Amino acid sequence: MKNRKISDQDFQHRVKRLQEEMKKENVDLWVGYSSESEASISLYLAGFQPFFDFAGVMVPREGEAVLLTGGPESYEMAKEFSRIKKILIHGLFVETSAPEWVPDTEILDFSAIIPQVIGRIHPKKIAISQWNTFPYLIFQDLVKNLPNAEVVSGDEMLLRVRQIKSKEEIEVIAEAYRITEESVKRALEVAQIGVSERFLENEGRKVMLDLGAEGTSYPIWVCSGKNTSRSLCRSTDKLIQANELVQITFGARYQGYCGNMCRVFSIGEPDPKVKKMMLVALQSMEDALEIMRPGVLSTDVFKKYHNHLAKYGWEKFTLYGPAHGTGVSEVEGLWLSENSPFVIQPNMVFNIDIWLADGEVGMRYEDGIVVTEKGIREFNPYRREIIIL
Repeated sequence: MKNRKISDQDFQHRVKRLQEEMKKENVDLWVGYSSESEASISLYLAGFQPFFDFAGVMVPREGEAVLLTGGPESYEMAKEFSRIKKILIHGLFVETSAPEWVPDTEILDFSAIIPQVIGRIHPKKIAISQWNTFPYLIFQDLVKNLPNAEVVSGDEMLLRVRQIKSKEEIEVIAEAYRITEESVKRALEVAQIGVSERFLENEGRKVMLDLGAEGTSYPIWVCSGKNTSRSLCRSTDKLIQANELVQITFGARYQGYCGNMCRVFSIGEPDPKVKKMMLVALQSMEDALEIMRPGVLSTDVFKKYHNHLAKYGWEKFTLYGPAHGTGVSEVEGLWLSENSPFVIQPNMVFNIDIWLADGEVGMRYEDGIVVTEKGIREFNPYRREIIIL
């Protein structure tokens, strides 16, 4: 097992690229927020995932980025693991049931933090990222100390930086998918009539951890029968039955990056209408893999997907387009949709994500790819077929 740790230089380059985007939009200060469940900002810019406490990243248009966290526990952890080396404790980034600290701890608010980040500059425009989840009290403390600044969303700026992956990122992502694929293989190996959904999930988790994953990309699951009709689900104690559809939805997290792989199978011959859905879904995936190339317009991929489903009257059987970006978040912008065109470029990483449901059963086939200069590289093509055990 090879450790594919991303270099400090790669992280520093990300901050510089974000500063370039800030200059284009005359943004003087960019501020992002992370929690344990939504850690993509601190993971991407600092390689740091908070837990118990929260984390923030402040990036001035010029100069050094700063990591904010609670303390003193998270402060000590951040000093060890953060790639951003300037770390400050903000009192509102502490866990919601914080103790009264015994050791002396310098706890600040933005009145003391802002001058350490931007010096004597008076920002005219600040950008907030994680716009829809940025905490109100932290936002209040920020804007009251920058009373004359225009406040805008910083999400698109960061997405423009994240959408093109470095070589180091791509190799880490490839390993996350390799681990994920091995976990799916294990679940298929041990699947049999009478085992529970939760048993299959746990077998997959064991493989992920044994192969070096830090955890999962999201709360993974296995579901079967009518449980498959929901796009999002949880594993239960339900036992797998003969001839029914079973959905595996697995993703391993490695070095902060997400793998993802989804397969459906049955033990014994499935219902003919279910088998037809499997064929249509698999063809949709092959269509997307065939057309996704550098220079292709994202809406053209969507149109091919939509038209394929429309042949069967199934265009309403799906929830969204056939692919989305991925990285430190399992879904990372770049949705291939009807009305949001963008040009597919080399070093973009996508999940081909095909979901169909008819109200009784549902199925998802999902695999990862990276766009290359001449085509695509597939991360996990294992058993992209009708699987009958």
